[in-house]
Amino acid sequence: MKNTMTNTEIDLRFQAASNIVADAADLALSMQPAPGKPQASLKGRQDYVTEADQAVEKFVTERLQALFPHDSVLGEEKGGDIGAQYQWVIDPIDGTSNFARGRSRWCISLGLMKENTPVAGIINAPALREIFTAQLGQGAFLNNRPINASKTETMSEAMIEIGWSPYVPEGWFQERMSSMLSLGAMPRSLGSGALALSDVACGRSDGYLEHTIFLWDVAAALVLLKEAGADVSPFIAMGGAAQPTTILASAPGISPILSQSFNVKMT
Repeated sequence: MKNTMTNTEIDLRFQAASNIVADAADLALSMQPAPGKPQASLKGRQDYVTEADQAVEKFVTERLQALFPHDSVLGEEKGGDIGAQYQWVIDPIDGTSNFARGRSRWCISLGLMKENTPVAGIINAPALREIFTAQLGQGAFLNNRPINASKTETMSEAMIEIGWSPYVPEGWFQERMSSMLSLGAMPRSLGSGALALSDVACGRSDGYLEHTIFLWDVAAALVLLKEAGADVSPFIAMGGAAQPTTILASAPGISPILSQSFNVKMT
């Protein structure tokens, strides 16, 4: 009975969150600037924030708190906490640099955690017309169709994305890119951590590495990756719930190579 009740509570939250994120996606689309010079403020080097980031986070937070007043909410822009039994983690616009230039590769990411365990996630990329969803133990989906990590087993066939941010040490990004090229892989860097992890989950990409990434960037993707059968570094166990942490996600067939090459332990 206890497990049934827990599943019902998670499903109730997941269904409500799906509707909230869909409405938030419409709001974000209506606020996106046309292509051109970035229309945003800089929090740091190449670290943008737009009016849409703040408006979407406020919209999602208020809707969640109205429906689930005992849940905690953590957002990228306004902060918050993850102290309650059920914890929502929001990145209102992941890929803000793309959003601010009128590009399509950005998303709203909303993860649900139960006592620090990711149990559900929604990653809605409205400009791409793609919605990634997952609930723990119920599979991973793209636009309601099941997805799985790729079966790539050789680096000469692999496509690996490496995330850049102003938080990486000097020279780190260049070294990792060179490492991928020397192994015969095709490197990428496309500006959205949540979508990069989603690409690993659905097999479009064979791996994603980011040196310093925040909980709101990955909370929704962690359950997606697990349900899709990808290998992932132990982000939460490495302290990711409390501080920015390294993440590596990979197709299972090449994860030992990536783990060794990048010196990142996998689960």
